[in-house]
Amino acid sequence: MATVIIFLIVLAVLIFVHELGHFLAAKLFGIRVDAFAVGFGPKIISWKRGETVYSLRLIPFGGYVKIFGENPDTASISGPDSKRSIANKPRWQQAIVLVAGITFNFIFAWLLYITIFTAGVTATTDGFEQYANQFTNSRIMITQILPGSPADKADIRVGDIISSIGNVNGNDTVENIQQFINSKGGNTIGMRLIRNNESKNIDVIPVQGIVENKYAIGIAMQNVANLKLPFFTAIYEGLHYTVIMIKDTAVSLFSFFSNIFQGTANFADVAGPIGIAGIIGNAAELGFTYLMMITAIISINLGIINLIPFPALDGGRILFVAIEGIIRRRIPEKFFNIVNTVGFTLLMALMVLVTYKDIVKLFK
Repeated sequence: MATVIIFLIVLAVLIFVHELGHFLAAKLFGIRVDAFAVGFGPKIISWKRGETVYSLRLIPFGGYVKIFGENPDTASISGPDSKRSIANKPRWQQAIVLVAGITFNFIFAWLLYITIFTAGVTATTDGFEQYANQFTNSRIMITQILPGSPADKADIRVGDIISSIGNVNGNDTVENIQQFINSKGGNTIGMRLIRNNESKNIDVIPVQGIVENKYAIGIAMQNVANLKLPFFTAIYEGLHYTVIMIKDTAVSLFSFFSNIFQGTANFADVAGPIGIAGIIGNAAELGFTYLMMITAIISINLGIINLIPFPALDGGRILFVAIEGIIRRRIPEKFFNIVNTVGFTLLMALMVLVTYKDIVKLFK
């Protein structure tokens, strides 16, 4: 239940941030905003302030800002208040309103990274070599568990700190620990782990087949330490890290869609609401800093996905604005609305499919 509550809070915050970008940009250009909602379906609570109805709705997987003229009709094209319709605003203003939600997702991730670096974060020294003298409490952390592996069966968890393994001290190197595990192939190894500031003793037996020509227990490890940066340094590093994550996410998404057209995409790697809830729950167990880190990553993913030029997404609407700018005339309202309706239906179908796969994986 705690995982579900945390997931819904994170999702609501990210939706609010995204829609707030559209809302503020529309207000900036004098465009009428009729509704601002977090969630879909029946209203839980609603109120009206000025011309805008604000609401929190039952189904939390989404949200919207209803901007006058975003789905063109006679009233928004030539009605009494048509001058406040987004459809009649200059195309550069339309584009700014559409891209504002994506921009706010990226800015929000940046702010989270600033907070993380200022408060202190567990990080690897890779990429932060210039701050090596500011790292404290160096240790080896388990960062991944292979499902079904000896480590998984022994209840070793992501985030566990290796205090010792056999006669190898946890302050040793990852490479030396891997060599020790390989040298004890087939024999029981005693591990002392630190989990939530408590010591745990676990026995595990290395097996072959996980790593080629070696014995292993199915864990990935990293040498980590605590890093805390001055505020202004955190601003720069937060921006730098945000840009890196945007680039890496865009490249990964492009590769995924390329693989779809080539018939080699692995949909098992795609997480729906249930999968994301599990990821958020795991991050929350590791600590609030980790929860902020995963929230920043999801915010960046949300922004990148909305850039895809697909109907019903911001990227699809931006594409329509670009086409209108090129052909110098408005796309027929009927065609525009039909395409967006079909796009939205396909997106909902995809969400149902991915959610079904999440449920299947959960029961497996």
